[in-house]
Amino acid sequence: MSEWFETLNGLHDRMWQRLSRGVADHKSPSRQPTLATVRDGWPEARTIVLRAADRDTATLEVYTDLQSDKIASLRDAPRGALHVWEDKKRLQIRLQCAVTILTSDTVRDRWDRMPDTGRLSYGVTPQPGAPLTDALAYDKAPDFERFAVLRCAIQTIDLVHLGDDHRRAAFTRADGWQGQWLSP
Repeated sequence: MSEWFETLNGLHDRMWQRLSRGVADHKSPSRQPTLATVRDGWPEARTIVLRAADRDTATLEVYTDLQSDKIASLRDAPRGALHVWEDKKRLQIRLQCAVTILTSDTVRDRWDRMPDTGRLSYGVTPQPGAPLTDALAYDKAPDFERFAVLRCAIQTIDLVHLGDDHRRAAFTRADGWQGQWLSP
């Protein structure tokens, strides 16, 4: 029997297993991927929290404040890249996504399920990224009107397994996730 990293299907399955684990397990490396966008021609990368992973639709969801810099970036160019490094599995996951910003009643169910402490991240005053006179010169008050869900529709997947032999594979939505081995 082959190891999971020796077949295209095995790699693809392991990626979805790790992303699903990231949603459920606060200690999983897949819980906090890096999201990269572009603003004014410059790349911007930040750590986000993975909130949903749906293999059937090949979508991921993350939450954000509508006044954060990433919203402005995504309004200019609704695309993002996600990066996950799973050290124990020696697996790098890179995803290119088309990103849709969801707000208002379409995200009310997510807001309602969130604990009060989690809601504090959506409604910081002044807005995220604004200059402060002191490191703690801001207030946190939950504000549903500032809550947004970023739905990331995966378009391409690039997986690298760094075992004794390095393996790399690409998968695209356009070809139904068939997979193709690549030189690592």
